[in-house]
Amino acid sequence: MAASETLEVPIQGMDCAECTLHVQHAIAALPGVQTVDVLLGAEKAIIRLDPELVSLPAIHQAVQGAGYSIPVPGEKASKPALLQDFTQPVLLLLGLLFGVILFVVIVGEGLGLFEAITESLPWYIGLAIVLLGGYPVFRKVIQAALRGQVIAHTLMSVGVVAAALAGQWATAAVVVFFMRVGDYVEHFTAERARGALKDLSELAPQTARVERDGQESEVPIATVIPDDIVIVRPGEKIPVDGEVVAGHAAVDQSTITGESMPVEAGLGARVYAATLASQGSLKVRTTHTGADTTFGRVIRLVEEAETNRADVQRVADRFAGYFLPVVAGIAALTYLISRDPMSVVAVLVVACSCSFALATPIAMLASIGAAAKHGLLIKGGKYLEVLAKADVLLIDKTGTLTLGKPQVTEIIANESSGIRNYELGIRETGMQPAIPNSQFAIPGSQFATPNLQQLTPRQELILQLAASAERYSEHPLAEAVRMAARQRELSLYEPVEFEAYPGVGLRARVNGNWVAVGNRHILEHLAPQAGASPEIAATLEAQGKTLMYVVVDGILGGILAAEDTQRGEVPQSIQALRAMGLHHIELLTGDNPRTAAALADQIGIGYRAGLLPQDKIAIVREYQSQGHTVIMVGDGVNDAPSLAQADVGIAMGAAGSDVATEAAHIALMRDDWSLVPEVIRIARRTMGVVKMNIWFTVIYNVIGLSLAAFGLLPPVFAAAMQSIPDLGILANSSRLLRQK
Repeated sequence: MAASETLEVPIQGMDCAECTLHVQHAIAALPGVQTVDVLLGAEKAIIRLDPELVSLPAIHQAVQGAGYSIPVPGEKASKPALLQDFTQPVLLLLGLLFGVILFVVIVGEGLGLFEAITESLPWYIGLAIVLLGGYPVFRKVIQAALRGQVIAHTLMSVGVVAAALAGQWATAAVVVFFMRVGDYVEHFTAERARGALKDLSELAPQTARVERDGQESEVPIATVIPDDIVIVRPGEKIPVDGEVVAGHAAVDQSTITGESMPVEAGLGARVYAATLASQGSLKVRTTHTGADTTFGRVIRLVEEAETNRADVQRVADRFAGYFLPVVAGIAALTYLISRDPMSVVAVLVVACSCSFALATPIAMLASIGAAAKHGLLIKGGKYLEVLAKADVLLIDKTGTLTLGKPQVTEIIANESSGIRNYELGIRETGMQPAIPNSQFAIPGSQFATPNLQQLTPRQELILQLAASAERYSEHPLAEAVRMAARQRELSLYEPVEFEAYPGVGLRARVNGNWVAVGNRHILEHLAPQAGASPEIAATLEAQGKTLMYVVVDGILGGILAAEDTQRGEVPQSIQALRAMGLHHIELLTGDNPRTAAALADQIGIGYRAGLLPQDKIAIVREYQSQGHTVIMVGDGVNDAPSLAQADVGIAMGAAGSDVATEAAHIALMRDDWSLVPEVIRIARRTMGVVKMNIWFTVIYNVIGLSLAAFGLLPPVFAAAMQSIPDLGILANSSRLLRQK
């Protein structure tokens, strides 16, 4: 099997989707290149290759041969000063300048000035002006022709040559001028779309103040390693992901979560790179640096979002591929009918193939970059397109509809089960059955539920066994059990021979005995003789509580009841989703039907309960087989399979979670349910802009080509009109950068 290595190579000079295709074809043609993705927004190529067959110099040569360049490391790309500021005044100035030039061209054509100039200008001076002015464009056309490719400027260059051969030097020069203006507009448009991504990238600190051997020193961020202690002073950005080991500060995490309200960070708190510390200083033990931080992963995923292209973009790209041959055919037909070379020139010049290629990616780049700044990580235009037409919403319960921070409220011990205490430090002597709580005084029941502050030794034992078995589990319910044990100051034992039952629970050997904790399915696996749950369990489930059954060596030892808190913004968000036309909303949970019903009834949605992970996947597939487009919302950890199966998987509260950001198609970096309807609004707004861009380009080209073919559009006007669609796409797509 061939060796494989992945390289990221920066590329300069790409202004439209056609540019990325040229670079991609040039690199892909090299022997040993397995895959290549060229990203317009990130200005780089991600190449998977066999290092024994292809070298970096060969890649450089291929890129240069395609008409583009690879910057020298450490060298910043030079850009016109105008491109440093992508504000609305700049766009307005560009439009006004274009309008003035267009007015001069129209007046000059109307007064016959171009004919006068052509008649008085020696042919060699006209030729020199055309060649010098159009050299950058002609060079790209010739390079493409040598590779057997036809690009957008090929037809325009043919038009320039045709005008020159007809003796229309002034017309040829004006066409060249507008070709250069068109290139500038495309470059400006691409830079405008990249603006949000570049703004995001520049938020990361480049240095860190590190404490080593008792000395503080400021070092480049690339030299910081895990376990380094980083000093963060008031008003400084935190340069790494890590854990606070000293100090206290209010931290603005808006760069990660989009939430403007600062959070308090003290001893043991997790903090993230590119967030701002204020009103205090911190000492942070480094866990992740650079590209491995949460912020670094956000940047990487936003950059690579371009590889997940929307279907509408693929259609537009295919259309652009057929567009140039069609235009050439129209030009030939025009000449056969009219015998007017100037009409042919106008047809070749007015065609705007680049605008088709720009219509979708510019809007997608703008929307994805802007959303990332507000805590919405969208992994590609593909998911925006699918999300905009979704009609089914499936929701997980724990950590999604609820806060994911449950608390143990009852411990029900089986006092007559005959379970020994396994020498865990609790004496059997003198133990009496618990006095039932009046709410749960069930005649004849062998279970009893005391107040958590008045546990019997047997109930403490059940809690201790469960917490020990759950010691290293990441499930929110496991944390609830451990917290209850900590509150009782119970020591935990080291679990060994750990076994997980996805969607059911877990089992581990604790001090030589098998202890299992899970939902009612755990009884089917490990304690079938326990039979149905007692009546008290049904009472707790009806109150919306989640039950965890504790099985010790095949015997039901007790039940832990936990209660989670519903997110306060959920009802309003569900109402907003219904107002948007998303009426089929359903809760999917592994919890029992009574608990699920209690929660679903509160917010007015349907539910399916007692589900295993494979059951959730089957439900997603069931809807998909019926022609529905499915959104799945989960916490990104326990729901990874169903999130991946859904047409769009949305992970809640993904900040700091590698699993959540990788598993979902869209990651909400903070736990806020109002972001769910918001991301759907963003998707619909984006697709509206994309469709507007495409239809504007289609109608514009149809009108322009028709006028040119019938001799109603002089070549000079055609050249001026050629750049207008790019400006229109830029102005329309720029609205997405300002969305809140």
